[in-house]
Amino acid sequence: MIEMGDASESGARTSTSGLVRSGSFSEEERIQRTASFGASGSRNTSPLGRMGSRNTSPSRQKVIKTKPRGLDEETVTTFCKTTQPDIQMEDNIWAMLPEDLLNEILARVPPFMIFRLRSVCKRWNSILQDNSFLKFHSQVPSHGPCLLTYWKNSQTPQCSVFSLPLKQWFRIPFTFLPQWAFWLVGSSGGLVCFSGLDGLTFKILVCNPLTQSWRTLPSLHYNQQRQLVMVVDRKDRSFKVIATSDIYGDKSLPTEVYYSKVDKWSVHQTMPAVNLCSSKMAFCDSRLYLETLSPLGLMMYRLNTGQWEHIPAKFPRSLLDGYLVAGTQKRLFLVGRIGLYSTLQSMRIWELDETKYVWVEISRMPPRYFRALLRLSAERFECFGQDNLICFTSWNQGKGLLYDVEKKVWCWIAGCALQAYNSQLCFYEPRFDSMVH
Repeated sequence: MIEMGDASESGARTSTSGLVRSGSFSEEERIQRTASFGASGSRNTSPLGRMGSRNTSPSRQKVIKTKPRGLDEETVTTFCKTTQPDIQMEDNIWAMLPEDLLNEILARVPPFMIFRLRSVCKRWNSILQDNSFLKFHSQVPSHGPCLLTYWKNSQTPQCSVFSLPLKQWFRIPFTFLPQWAFWLVGSSGGLVCFSGLDGLTFKILVCNPLTQSWRTLPSLHYNQQRQLVMVVDRKDRSFKVIATSDIYGDKSLPTEVYYSKVDKWSVHQTMPAVNLCSSKMAFCDSRLYLETLSPLGLMMYRLNTGQWEHIPAKFPRSLLDGYLVAGTQKRLFLVGRIGLYSTLQSMRIWELDETKYVWVEISRMPPRYFRALLRLSAERFECFGQDNLICFTSWNQGKGLLYDVEKKVWCWIAGCALQAYNSQLCFYEPRFDSMVH
């Protein structure tokens, strides 16, 4: 059971009992503050700098028509939704609701909001142990994608989650993990996978951040630091962890797959000797992909057959660095910088045409976003994706940028909490019904 923090980052007390909401301003207020300028034309974002200059009461406040720098009109429309007033609920009506109907209603509440409701009564406080609630919760659609950031501050694990539907940051206590859990492998179906070294022993664990349940997986047959990816099957209520070659790519090790149903690792084919571009992998439609320089193209691992094969898909010319990103419906994307000189660089997105084994360009990052995200040509960036959403992060700039492949919309992540240089990120789907056993 999650113990709630006492205060948000702004110092305001919260009524939650398991998560801490970061920030106290609404998104509309945040954008109005970002868009405010001083009388001299210079940007003034300090509340003290505006005191005494004018009356900012709601009845006399002037409407700022200036569009916030870095946001297009579609983004502003999305982020500036009108705040609805609180609606008073009738106690006598809610008290007479049938239990099944109440469970169905609560199951549709965003998971982060459930912790607030637990303070209503004893029954709601024990709702996470209620099998009826978990049954309804497992049948409702996902709350929506979230971004999970994980880092260690003075060896103390820290975790913040940004809910894209709610456009809010929440802090999750992560002190329940052992100290050796250092590397964030990834997330799938509500579960998060970590790996680390406990002394000289390489270990892997899987956890559910919301329920704070976790367990360590059995040791690999070839117990060395490995490249890992986790896949959850919600219908089968099981998960798999795939371990490929050595994490440094120096040794050829057999591919191993962990099956949670039988709680053991199976040894499969060794990946053929290739020169990998990086350790970044993408899992799409029961297939695992890695970039290779020699031979040029992709290595593909079929999970259902346990076999590796090479795909001769040549990379675009002048590609400086690239990331493979998995999309929906068998779509595989390649994201990277292109250009010979800093003044000619741009960020582009390609999709693999499996019939011709060629990369087809589908989008380019607008120049204003590229300049804001990567001010220096050599600046390091990270990229990952899920469900046709692609996230870009720049650690030196502390910024996060999202691209929706379907809607073709770019937008900044509001109040991005990427302060720590060693932060690790992944997409995350919060679910109470995801079990680690």
